[in-house]
Amino acid sequence: MTDTNKKMSLTGLTTLVTVNMMGSGIIMLPTSMAQLGTVSLLSWIVTAVGSMAIAYCFSQCGIFCLRSGGLSAYTEEAHAKSGFFLCSYLYFLSLAIANVAVAISAVGYMTSFMPWLGSGAIPLFIGTVGLLWITTVANFGGPGVTGKIGAITVWGVIIPVAGLSLIGWFWFKPDLLIAAWNPYHLPISEAISKAIPLTLWAFLGMESAAQASDAVENPTRTVPLACLFGTLGAAVVYVLSTTVIQGIIPNAELANSSAPFALVYAHMFNPTVGHIIMALAVMACVGSLLGWQFTLAQTAKMTADQGMFPKLFCKVSARNAPIVGMLVCGVLQTLMALSTISPNASAQFGKLVSLAAVTNLIPYVTAATGLLVMMYKAKVSASVYTRNTLLLVVAVAYSLYALYACGKDAVFGGILVLVFGYLLYGFLAKRFVDVPVPVSPRADNP
Repeated sequence: MTDTNKKMSLTGLTTLVTVNMMGSGIIMLPTSMAQLGTVSLLSWIVTAVGSMAIAYCFSQCGIFCLRSGGLSAYTEEAHAKSGFFLCSYLYFLSLAIANVAVAISAVGYMTSFMPWLGSGAIPLFIGTVGLLWITTVANFGGPGVTGKIGAITVWGVIIPVAGLSLIGWFWFKPDLLIAAWNPYHLPISEAISKAIPLTLWAFLGMESAAQASDAVENPTRTVPLACLFGTLGAAVVYVLSTTVIQGIIPNAELANSSAPFALVYAHMFNPTVGHIIMALAVMACVGSLLGWQFTLAQTAKMTADQGMFPKLFCKVSARNAPIVGMLVCGVLQTLMALSTISPNASAQFGKLVSLAAVTNLIPYVTAATGLLVMMYKAKVSASVYTRNTLLLVVAVAYSLYALYACGKDAVFGGILVLVFGYLLYGFLAKRFVDVPVPVSPRADNP
């Protein structure tokens, strides 16, 4: 008999999902959203609904598809081997882009300790690349070390952000929020669309929610509910924290800040508290980056194990760390940081967020649509099929809207890398073709 006391409850899994999602995604968002005005807060509603639908679809995929591969395995259910490759390829790129954005967030917060980092494009680039390589090398110790560090550092962002959601209201001034409503007089629909990539950025990573199904009580009930409640919990914290900060700091000042949460705590208390929050944010970004660097290398390794990425990504050290793959990933991220170089951390962050969202959304759509085939194979009841299909339609509709909202430059960049992916798979496809065995001609054949 299985000892259910050793398995995770609904409350435990919901907490885990919320903590995993929050990471460092929120760190620079108040500055980016302030550049549109407080009208951008409306985009949280749209993204929260869409993200909950996506999270639910992934939770169902995790129940019906038990083999390894995550999003790529879900995609293969409906889109065959080429789908597996393209999903892995795009997800790999999205993680690499996101890592550069996280590094930029950390450097933005470090400028108060090291003002030189904020003095121009080259110092910002040097700081970003330095962090990328420090976290790459730190992963050489293997997954055990990475996991322990990440479990501690993630609280560096959760504590100040959740704390602001609770106590910030004592300093909140509605007049500031109202005055910053729509400084550029944009149509409401346009303002929401422009903010969608920013709010979606905070929810990226929800695809990991279904990975703990083997370690929870009653997974067919617990996993879907935890995905929904965890996503909802993160949404509540995001909405409250970004709302309250815009009612404490004047919009023009917030829009030009490279460390918005440090700024608001310095305003609420004193500069010393602001510096403490800044240090916590840097710690959280570095810890988050450490974990995502390992995830990036593991994604490449998993795809290489399937014969779809170069074999060098398969090599692991005695501590089970794919060091060669990590070094290649480090070079790739360095080139990405160079290609988006900017003297303004927020401007560079915004470019990367949109491109990361596009390269993440396409795998979201391909993986979620695999649920239709999984349900067919599992012969689910009509009520389950109808419910899941309706939520799948909501998830895909939001994903398409979010792709549109990312802007033509980001979508164009995403299309280019997608088309290049088809070229790459063309060279690989012969590995997965069953070559028929030649049949000897019959002796009586004239």
